[in-house]
Amino acid sequence: MRWIGWACGVLLSIPVATAQVPRLTGDVRVLSVRWAVYYATVYQVPIELVEAIIDEESAWHPYAVSKKGAVGLMQLMPETAARFGVRNRYRLDENIRGGVAYLAWLNRVFGGDLRLVTAAYYAGETPIYRRQLDYSSPDVHAYVSRVAKRYRARCRHNVDVVLMAEADQREVGDEHP
Repeated sequence: MRWIGWACGVLLSIPVATAQVPRLTGDVRVLSVRWAVYYATVYQVPIELVEAIIDEESAWHPYAVSKKGAVGLMQLMPETAARFGVRNRYRLDENIRGGVAYLAWLNRVFGGDLRLVTAAYYAGETPIYRRQLDYSSPDVHAYVSRVAKRYRARCRHNVDVVLMAEADQREVGDEHP
C-alpha cells in the first residue's frame, strides 16, 4: 500500500502538458490560437484561412460535435483524422494539426485556389476535384462565401496591425537620434 501512495505521488509530480489541461475557458482559446499559428506556420497555410475555418466549423468550441460525426475545433471526420495521423480528435493540438495538414494537402491538390480548398474541406475533395468551380451545391457556395468573408476580414486586420506597429516603430525611432 505504501508503494501505491509513493507511485501516486510520483505521478502527481510529473509535469502535465498544460496544452491539454487548461485552467480557464480563456486559456483554451489562447492555446487554440497558439496551436493554430504554430501548425499554420509548419504546414505553410495562411493563418487567416485556418482561423476562418475554425470560426466557421466550430466557433472555437474544442468539443463541438456535428450531426455527421465531425469533432473538435476543425471538425475532423474519423476518416480524415486517421488519414492525417490524429488519434484523439478532442485534443487541441492533434485536431488542429490534422485539420491544417489536410488544408495543406488540399492546397497542393487544388494548386493554391483557396476557393476550391475551402469547398473541399467542407464537402470532401472528391466531388470538388471532379467538378472544380462548377460544383453547384448551395450549401458549399454559402460555406465558401462565409469563410472567404472571414478570411478577408482577418487579412485586413493583420495588415492594419502591421501598419500600426511600423508607425509606432518609426515614432520611437524619431524620438531617439
